[in-house]
Amino acid sequence: MRLLEIGLFAVRGVTANKLRSTLTTLGILIGVASVILLLAVGNGASTAVQQSIAGLGTNILTISPQRGGGGNPSAASSSKPLTVADATALADRTEAPDVKSASPVSSTSATASIGGISYSVPQFVGTDPAYFETTNSAVATGNLFTDDDVAQGRKVVVLGATVATQLFPAADPVGNAVLVNNIPFTVIGVLATKGSSGSQDGDDLAVAPLTTVQNSLTGYGGLSQIVVQATSADALPAAQAQATTILNGRHRIGIGQTADYRMLSQEQLLTTRTATTDTFTVLLASVAAISLLVGGIGITNIMLVTVTERIREIGIRKAVGAPKSTILGQFLVEATMLSLFGGALGVAVGVIGSQFTIAGIKPVIVPSSVLLAFAVSALIGLFFGSYPAGRAASLRPIEALRHE
Repeated sequence: MRLLEIGLFAVRGVTANKLRSTLTTLGILIGVASVILLLAVGNGASTAVQQSIAGLGTNILTISPQRGGGGNPSAASSSKPLTVADATALADRTEAPDVKSASPVSSTSATASIGGISYSVPQFVGTDPAYFETTNSAVATGNLFTDDDVAQGRKVVVLGATVATQLFPAADPVGNAVLVNNIPFTVIGVLATKGSSGSQDGDDLAVAPLTTVQNSLTGYGGLSQIVVQATSADALPAAQAQATTILNGRHRIGIGQTADYRMLSQEQLLTTRTATTDTFTVLLASVAAISLLVGGIGITNIMLVTVTERIREIGIRKAVGAPKSTILGQFLVEATMLSLFGGALGVAVGVIGSQFTIAGIKPVIVPSSVLLAFAVSALIGLFFGSYPAGRAASLRPIEALRHE
């Protein structure tokens, strides 16, 4: 019966000043919703990264130039760029039996225009036909370019879905001519949609023959990348070892010297990107935790004000025989009720908010974060309400009755 009475007194205390109670719960609501939503954003970013990398396949190596020679000036001056000859050597089945293909990639940004429409393409890629199979890039309409197009240096281009939509919002791009940095290209195909990974749009690119891009846009300098496809996922370690041996020989990299290129497998790339995303998630969770802490401090402040306002009430209750534990329990229950109510609303707001795309990321709810955030909101009520409750319980009846 005493527990019921304590609960009833607590409810009356909370509802006595509805506006103040609402503002107090708002701090907990924001904190709990932030924890759930920001962790969902971090988890969604991690999921998008994994899907994006997995979409390229598990048998891919990406080789990029690496300047600087590990801080050694002499090594930096002797570093060599990646070349088409390097890619050709990597595709030699005699020297690298576990390598299925090696596609040279020369990438730059360019401005494409048609009529009065102009669009900045962040990735205008020059490569060979094997690139499409290696990167799992299928054609949606039209055709891909061929080895003959590369050999002849024809000015043809395959557009990503985003670029096609921007340049041809209401027409079929295939067969039309576009100006790329004022150089005419004929659109021969449009790639199937891949989707985005956070702020990275996998469809915002255009792909043309390597010889055309080098002749018209980038020049015949070093390559941006070489994309290597192993014969299978199981053969990837062997293919990586063979590619390393070939490039070390061609670039004259001795034992103990820093290579002038960087080679990443899909697994290594996934590990690196996931580690970055996890750090990002921890940072977001820390910000959200600060919001919860601020909400807890708000509860302490309001409960202290409440105790001060109700000193005479506390004195009367003690004078008629209310024990210290009853007073303590009442104010602890009040603080916990405020915290739990704010926590429940915060869970609802966080779950609803996670249904929307945020900064290009589709949040993915982490069930444990919902339970943790709600549990922490209850603990905050108990912890931050304990000092005001203890202060109320320790008041002497005579002093409380004399309080004005």
